[in-house]
Amino acid sequence: MRILGPLDRYVLKEFTKILVTASLGFPLLVIVIDLTDHLQKYLSRNLSSGQIALSYLYWIPDSMFMVLPAAVLFAVVFSIGGFTRHSEITAAKASGISFHRFIAPILGASVIVAVFTLFVGELVPVTDRKRNDILEERRFTGMSDRFNFAYEAQRGRVYQIAALNVDRRMIDHLTIERKGKGPAYPTYLVAAQGAKWDSTRHRWTLQRGELHVIPDSLQTLSVQFDSLRDNSFTEAPTDLTASPRSPDEMRYRELRRFIMALQRSGSDVNELMVELALKIAIPVTCIIIAVFGAPLATSTQRGGAAYGIGISLAITMIFLMLIQLTKAVGQGGVVPPTLAAWLPNIVFGVAGAILLARVRT
Repeated sequence: MRILGPLDRYVLKEFTKILVTASLGFPLLVIVIDLTDHLQKYLSRNLSSGQIALSYLYWIPDSMFMVLPAAVLFAVVFSIGGFTRHSEITAAKASGISFHRFIAPILGASVIVAVFTLFVGELVPVTDRKRNDILEERRFTGMSDRFNFAYEAQRGRVYQIAALNVDRRMIDHLTIERKGKGPAYPTYLVAAQGAKWDSTRHRWTLQRGELHVIPDSLQTLSVQFDSLRDNSFTEAPTDLTASPRSPDEMRYRELRRFIMALQRSGSDVNELMVELALKIAIPVTCIIIAVFGAPLATSTQRGGAAYGIGISLAITMIFLMLIQLTKAVGQGGVVPPTLAAWLPNIVFGVAGAILLARVRT
């Protein structure tokens, strides 16, 4: 028994052609615009054409992540709009196939795109780091001082730094925390009044502090020290200033662990909580936007392709503005951060359900 009949395969083929074109076309357009703006800067860094090309290859996942929901919308509007203009939906209804059944392959494909978007979102931090290394962003975006910041290092370590002076290679008031998994891999917390960078050994030496080892919830081992060399603290002063990792540079689990560490230190994490929720909400948007766009696309026969483009661009702009608005609301604590991230999907999901229920089947 075939899961997809001839009509399903035809609908899916038309939808996929537009989806692939939009998914690749939008990022390529963004790359051309960015290259035009920054080519002179990259050439001034003595980067070869091969390095520049490779950096943009690594940038494709980042540029695709936000445009995939828009690509789904364009594919829905233009494919269903075409079916409507050529009376193919009318013919399907006359054959006993409802509109809901007609668009089932499109909705199924949007679920697959949502899963793919989740994968792309997890790939973005890896490719962005490689791109920044190629473009030498750390070297050209450094600063001499930084105050009151957190830095997520490798192996689950988080640094809380009150003040960093790059020229003197000194840190004032430092806390290092690593979340453990039990007695064999215990949690530890290091609190030092200061630290100095050893440019010979490429290590930090911590000064005047305490080391707390916490194997489990029932016991804690504490040791005071005048001087402590941390062999895992290998990030140079310029690394700590030039590349503070943003939410876009962390995978979902990394960002969640980073937020938990900041919460334990009493920091405000509303902004990061919104960004964490968006890592899931944006891929789900691919499904929501398909449900919303499918019944709306049946009206594109009035103005043809131009009308379809107008609808797609207008909805995309409204959705992006709504995301920025709800992000600001969530970061300000007006509504819970998770709810703020999901509000655009809730609004468009409810509107899509109403439109889908009212469409003639």
